[in-house]
Amino acid sequence: MLVHPQFDPVALQLGPVAIHWYGLTYLAAFGLFLWLASLRVKQPQFAQRGWTRRDVEDLLFFGVLGVVLGGRLGYVLFYKPAYYAGNPLEIFAVWKGGMAFHGGLLGVIAAMWLFARLRKRHFLDVADLIAPCVPTGLAAGRIGNFINGELWGRAADPSLPWAMVFPQSGQSFPRHPSQLYQFALEGLLLFVILWLYARKPRRMGEVSGAFLVGYGVLRFIAEYFREPDDFLGLLALGMSMGQWLCVPMVLAGVALWTWARKQGAQTA
Repeated sequence: MLVHPQFDPVALQLGPVAIHWYGLTYLAAFGLFLWLASLRVKQPQFAQRGWTRRDVEDLLFFGVLGVVLGGRLGYVLFYKPAYYAGNPLEIFAVWKGGMAFHGGLLGVIAAMWLFARLRKRHFLDVADLIAPCVPTGLAAGRIGNFINGELWGRAADPSLPWAMVFPQSGQSFPRHPSQLYQFALEGLLLFVILWLYARKPRRMGEVSGAFLVGYGVLRFIAEYFREPDDFLGLLALGMSMGQWLCVPMVLAGVALWTWARKQGAQTA
């Protein structure tokens, strides 16, 4: 039975400035996006429509704002609305933690819509470009969760070779290292699937639909191993909040992919 090594959350201390591992994982996520999206715009289906590296850099700026603002507001509204309604100033205390992927996704969608409107591009053209570039960022974030010893998993059979005790949980029984499960599923596996799928020109909306379905299904599975938030527990049908948020995501992805398949020209 393993024990979480309880890493120091500070990767580097430069006088009064502390550089945290979690911040570095965000930096890695943005760097990977920039690299992968720059490769995407060189593909013929995007290059012939005038996509450039400069577009990717501008899109990253919009995306960062969407991730940070949407992720924070999503956590506030989806997970602890009553608490923040009574303590509104705490909404701005981002250093205390509290980000939600589904909120971050909505924030990115809003940022993409604004970018598409300003650049006079179709929203799905933007979404299809970036969809395969997102999972590596999610993988980086899950590594940050593991380093911080947060978002640990549910109780595991002690005979499981990789079962791990997380002292941060205040309990000494072994758990699933669910952060690593999510790293492998929503991060690496989803990246491989989408990157290979998107190498071939697809109809507009197909790649975006595949991302919504893929992430929703893989996150739904991973949630069975992740400890639900203690202030929420399991909700209706024994499902966690994360699983319930995945349901409309998968349905939307199926609808978008089906609609895209009925369209004519291959554009993404």
